[in-house]
Amino acid sequence: MKNPSTSIDSEHALGALLEKNLQQPIQTVETEKRTYAAPALEKGLDILEILCRSDHPLSQKEIALRIGRSVGEIYRMLTTLVDRDYVFQVDDSSYAITTKLYELSHINPPTHRLLFEALPVMERLSKDLDQSCHLTVYSQGKQVVLAKVDTPSGMGFSVRAGSELDVLISVSGRVLLAFQDEETKRLWIEESIQRRPTQMDPQLGTILDTIRKTGYESIPSAQIRGLYAVSFPILDTQGRAIAALTIPYSERIDQNQRKSIPDVTEALGSAARNLSQRVGGFVAGKLKTG
Repeated sequence: MKNPSTSIDSEHALGALLEKNLQQPIQTVETEKRTYAAPALEKGLDILEILCRSDHPLSQKEIALRIGRSVGEIYRMLTTLVDRDYVFQVDDSSYAITTKLYELSHINPPTHRLLFEALPVMERLSKDLDQSCHLTVYSQGKQVVLAKVDTPSGMGFSVRAGSELDVLISVSGRVLLAFQDEETKRLWIEESIQRRPTQMDPQLGTILDTIRKTGYESIPSAQIRGLYAVSFPILDTQGRAIAALTIPYSERIDQNQRKSIPDVTEALGSAARNLSQRVGGFVAGKLKTG
């Protein structure tokens, strides 16, 4: 006859062995996670996420408190993020996110899709009007020309792809500003003024409000005499401008059936709405040109 206490002891031992074996894979996975962890990267991502979620600049102490670290632990990472333009130092003690993450998020694949969809629209527009056109996006206080189509007849004005354009005095730049939320607009204006201090305009707020109500801007060029610039936004699903489609209109006096500025405005507005729709964005109501 078996001793009852011996049987109980055996059951306990077997149970302990089974429990140990069941826990072993978990311990191995946890060990592997610790082995391949990147604490510095996690720290940097934590800082970026905290700043992205904040609607105002944060001090080092506030950042450290929110991510559960000491000021000493985040100092070097914060300095690196500032050096790499992901974060900017607002004053001696506070930090805010830059637009770099936004810009990177639009490089690939959104920008590739924008370019893929834009070129056929731009080529058709240029052919119909015998005018050049170009597509710009905002980047740290300036515009970058993503794409352009030259005048089919070979005579006219155009900009070079990859060119950097001013924001505050150009129709495309102001269109990009007008169709942003207030915080983004404020930041972009600050960056643009920092790059070109002499272009600060006390009437800018009124100008941007008018552009937003009208849906586009159409004025004589402030940079090239004789040109008339017309620009429309390419909008995302929230009605924010991800790009501006622009025609630098130059009148051919030797053409009897040349297109007028209202003709150009109507065609450009239609092309911009078409492109906004093709990239999955917001499509405004029918253009009113008066």
